[in-house]
Amino acid sequence: MYGLMKIAAWVLVGYTAYLCLLFFGARHLIFPRSQIGYPPGQSNTGLDIEKIWLNISTGKVETWFLPPVADPAAGPTPVVIFAHGNAELIDFAPLEFKPFTEFGIGVLLVEYPGYGRSEGHPSQKSITETFTAAYDMLISRRDVNPEKIILYGRSLGGGAVCVLAARRPSAAIILTSSFTSIRSMSARYLVPGFLVRDPFDNLAVVKEYAGSILIIHGKHDNIIPFRHGLTLYKAAKNGKLLAYDCGHNDCPPNLDRYWQDVASFLHRTGIIRNETTDAITPAFSD
Repeated sequence: MYGLMKIAAWVLVGYTAYLCLLFFGARHLIFPRSQIGYPPGQSNTGLDIEKIWLNISTGKVETWFLPPVADPAAGPTPVVIFAHGNAELIDFAPLEFKPFTEFGIGVLLVEYPGYGRSEGHPSQKSITETFTAAYDMLISRRDVNPEKIILYGRSLGGGAVCVLAARRPSAAIILTSSFTSIRSMSARYLVPGFLVRDPFDNLAVVKEYAGSILIIHGKHDNIIPFRHGLTLYKAAKNGKLLAYDCGHNDCPPNLDRYWQDVASFLHRTGIIRNETTDAITPAFSD
């Protein structure tokens, strides 16, 4: 009996040490910025990019604005605010989002604090402050239509745009390969939810969101399982689900189809006219 109690005590001590390690090291898992190489910068994109620095409480944060391919006389245009995955940088995104500019939509790529050339440290608090500042800067521009702001988040970026959606108005949300919450993901690592310091509760935001929501998820995603996307879709008041035959890092599997699906969603929500999608030049090919 004494031996069993001793073993149980050691197991408890080991599990407690494991929880402490995760509590203090969780941000390195959620934000693996040290594993990303030096940012390449915008010199080789061949696109018109306006670099804008934001001043937040933890330092300067970088954003890039990609103007739409549109007649300036057409007036203020819609804009996508994009939040990337946890192991990405804004440097990777300009060519990928070129089709948005061809739809007549501007794109604001927002970096996370502590990523790339940006100062500070990533956390839900600092990311919320950053994206709120980016939004406020964006809608102050005369070339931006504040009634047609689209929030787009991929993977971890879904958390960034959902916290923004809870604080600022927007016309639509697009979530690709994202989660219901970080706390819901913690169980797979045997971590109690109350230890998660950056919960990013997307599900709570989606339930209350009045605008249109497009959920995109791979049916074979083994990082953020498909059930997360399905749960978000079912919780949305005005949602659409695109379930692709792919995993996490290879989603979407067919870019031509993907951009047609996104264009259809934006047309249905009234953000773009149908004729603006007639001549899309995909940035990549399969």
